[in-house]
Amino acid sequence: MPTFTYTAKSIDGKVQSGTKDANNREELAHVLRGQGYLLTTVQEEVEGSAVGKLFERMRGFKGVALVDKIMFTRNLAVMIGAGLALNRALSVLQEQVENNTFKVMIGDIAHGVQGGRPFSECIEKHPSAFSELYVNMVRIGETAGNLEQVLNGLADQMKKDHDIISRVKGALMYPAVIFVVMLIVGYLMMVLVVPKLADTFRDIGAELPASTKFLILLSDIMLNYWYVAIAGVIGCVWGLRFALKTEGGKRGFDAVVLKMPVIKGLSKKMNSARMCRTLGILVDSGVPIVKALDILSHTLSNHFFSESLSRASAEIQKGKSLYESLKSYRTLYPPLVTQMIAVGEETGSLTKVLSKLADFYEDEVNNATKNLSTIIEPVMMVIIGAGVGFFALSMITPMYSVLDNI
Repeated sequence: MPTFTYTAKSIDGKVQSGTKDANNREELAHVLRGQGYLLTTVQEEVEGSAVGKLFERMRGFKGVALVDKIMFTRNLAVMIGAGLALNRALSVLQEQVENNTFKVMIGDIAHGVQGGRPFSECIEKHPSAFSELYVNMVRIGETAGNLEQVLNGLADQMKKDHDIISRVKGALMYPAVIFVVMLIVGYLMMVLVVPKLADTFRDIGAELPASTKFLILLSDIMLNYWYVAIAGVIGCVWGLRFALKTEGGKRGFDAVVLKMPVIKGLSKKMNSARMCRTLGILVDSGVPIVKALDILSHTLSNHFFSESLSRASAEIQKGKSLYESLKSYRTLYPPLVTQMIAVGEETGSLTKVLSKLADFYEDEVNNATKNLSTIIEPVMMVIIGAGVGFFALSMITPMYSVLDNI
């Protein structure tokens, strides 16, 4: 049965969009009329079409930004709190969203809710936008009848994640600009300066050291075989991205991150803050600790933190406490985390302790990111100085060798 992507409008002006299976366009229009909508645009998705698949990939490439999800979640909580029906709230939000990919998703979710399916089941169909944590939290809110509170909690958590990510990006922006400028200057030197110096060296018959020969070879490749260089760069980037998608590549990258100076401390604090904040929200919402750890193990970005929580979940099922399950991971969790968790378990105030720990480490991350650019700047200067020194020595050494032979 063909699948159609459509938009439709009700009598009161409400717009709905999404995808639906139907035998033909007339049947689709008939079904929508029965739901109170008039079909406005429709396009059949061609199964197996290379062009169609490419279009879908291009349409989904933009993805859904974290800011869009925060605004969607926050506004949905406000509308539900104001007494607006869920399907009506979703239709209003669909009109407000500018991201076309997200607009189609919300339309599909609204259509599913209008058809009687639970909200959590509808968003679960879109894992690219809604994580497992998001879906489970919504499911908990539906069961407990506090969906508005859960959505506000999710919006707060995503806002904190966004703030941390923004600070890290801001701290790395200046070094990134310097690095890009350095690459551009280096490329211009290799294609404009080195070839002229190489011709001079050949004319005077200078004995070239290995470093100079390497630079001349690299310059020749960039000048005469630039397509090979571009293909090599693209291949390296593609290979790196492919490797990071594999379990071994992701594990290796995360291991390097946890051993890099400065970065390792920041990574531990970020993951500890997110673990404490999210675990506190889940437990406070009534999720059993074993289930909460299992959900959380699929949401943390670092492989080793995820693995530790997955193992902790299994150990708690065997009778251990959370403190006993995490205390052996001294290289991941600071002693303060495990000790405070032990206090929280003993006093029956685990959620309160987790919230305070999350606040503490979020402040630590904020302070660390403020100083990150200050720390990186001298490192970048050393790298740039080393590159300039290598280039200068490689080009000047042959000249000195010629002068010595005169």
